[in-house]
Formats: sequence, C-alpha cells, structure tokens
Amino acid sequence: MNYRKLGRSNIPVSEIGFGAWTIGLNWWGKIITEEESKKMLRRAHDLGITFYDTADIYGKGKSEKLIGETFKDIREQIIYSTKWGYDIYNSDQVGHSELPQKHDTEFLKFALKQSLSRLQTDYIDVYSLHNPKMYAIQNYELFQHLDNLVHEGKIKSHGVALGPAIGWEDEGRYSIRNHNISYLQTVYNILEQEPGSKFLSEGAERNVGILARVPDASGVLTGKVTEKTNFDKDDHRGNRKKEWIAQALKKIENMKDIADDKGWSITELAIKFILSQPQISVVLPTITSIEELERFAELSDGKYLNQNEMRRISVMYNNNFYVDTKVS
Repeated sequence: MNYRKLGRSNIPVSEIGFGAWTIGLNWWGKIITEEESKKMLRRAHDLGITFYDTADIYGKGKSEKLIGETFKDIREQIIYSTKWGYDIYNSDQVGHSELPQKHDTEFLKFALKQSLSRLQTDYIDVYSLHNPKMYAIQNYELFQHLDNLVHEGKIKSHGVALGPAIGWEDEGRYSIRNHNISYLQTVYNILEQEPGSKFLSEGAERNVGILARVPDASGVLTGKVTEKTNFDKDDHRGNRKKEWIAQALKKIENMKDIADDKGWSITELAIKFILSQPQISVVLPTITSIEELERFAELSDGKYLNQNEMRRISVMYNNNFYVDTKVS
C-alpha cells in the first residue's frame, strides 16, 4: 500500500480507502452482517489501508459503531473520516429519500459529540459536511467554527463531501476557493470526469486533496453491472438508466487497447487512472467482500499511467470514447 498527504492537512492517508457505507446500509443489494463487517475492517488494516470513510447517517450510526469497536485498541493507526449534516435523530429514512439537513453550528456541536461517542475516540481526523447545499457552503461562521475545532484538537481537518449524485460544480469550486478546507470528496472516475477534473485543477492551486468516490462507476468498470443486471429494490444502482449502462459498456470496449498495452484489466485501468493524478489523496471503492477488498488494495503499487497515456485518455474522453451519443 502506498500513502499520500491529505491536502494541506498533511495527514498521511492510504491511497485506497475503505468506503464504509456498505457496512451500514444495504444499498448495494447485499446485507453484510456485523461479524463480516468487522472481518473486512480488520483485513483492510492488515492490507495497509488506514483511511476509513463513514458518516453518521450510514445505518443511523451503525457504520461508525462498527469502526469504533473494531479499532478502539489501535486508534492511533487509523484515520477516521466521517460526515455530518443530516438530522438522523428526529426523522426516519424511507428508501433512498433524503433526510432534512441541519448544517449549522449548534447541530455541528451535537453531531460531533455523537460521532465521537460512537467511534469511541476523542478526536476525528477527517470531518466533512455531508452533501451540503450552497446556503451551508456560504455560511462563513460555520466554517470558522470548524477551523476552531481543528485548533482545539476535536478534529484534525475538515472538508466537504459533495453529492449525492455527480455534479455540484458550483458548490465544490466555491468551497475550494473560499474556505480553509483540506479536501473535497466527489464522484470521479474514468467515465465521469466532470466536474472532478475542475476540482483537481483548482485543488492543486490551493493544496486541497480530492477524495474520489464511485471510482468503478457503480460497478460498470468492474464487470459487476451489465445491461442484463436486475437490481434489488434497495440497490441504489437501479438509478442508473439502462441507456447509460449500454453507452458505458461501449466506451469500455474502446478502452481495452489502453488496458491491454499495460497488461491491465479494465478495473485496474479505472483505479490507476485516478491514482495517476497527484491531487488525488484517496480512492474510495465500494467494497462488499474481502475478495473485492484484496483486489482493490493490490492496485496501490505505484505503477500508474504516464503523461502520454493520460493525454490519450483525455482525448478519448473529450470525443465520448468514439461512441455515438445515440443508443440503438
């Protein structure tokens, strides 16, 4: 496992992180038991993964509790990344509906205290606003309070996690330009490079690291999802339109020459494309088994794409990977 710095915070982080929403929710069509979850977390640590990304909303604290229980005896070896801003205490989530948000200083104090308790720690390394709207991002008092929490040692860094869907360009660029954030979390993969490429560029100017989530384009780049895939009703990947999946698979066919030239699978190309960019701090694949965990971890080997290969992919991306925009 290779390691990088988390933007201006200089916190050392593993290139591959553990996206812990899968152990708190069943939104990938699979329920992972607590025993399995802890085995996965321990195996991740054995593989050199130090970065664990969760949120209070993942199972209403379940994911945080599992991390806290698993790592309480080796806390100093682990980077805890969690998120706040949804009112999980006074509302119930129905399906994939979005809960009310409370991105204000009073709720911040309350939510932080609860997360510290669940994680069994007295500080959080990486603390993010979760899917904040522009009104929250423009709240300078809120970000000043987060800066103060860093000075007090309650958190070591803070940033913004964008979502839930790809996009949110204005919110991301405003956050990078106007606040003392160390990182920005966003959807970014070889098929969906915007607006992530703009965040990479602006982040480099201001020493803001980028955390890349959905690096496998919801399973299309790992072969787990095809046009024939039928999603469980709880599986959020069902939001991907069949037309989008069909186009993505055609694009992947046109990437195979690049992968073959390197002796890589498409999955390896997809992850190493992201890791080839120095402003990336952590890649957060969706992990639902120890086998997937081991496969992703081994891709952090320092053998990435060179500038000519990255330019070739850029040209292909700008030409829609030579795929017609019309779906037959």
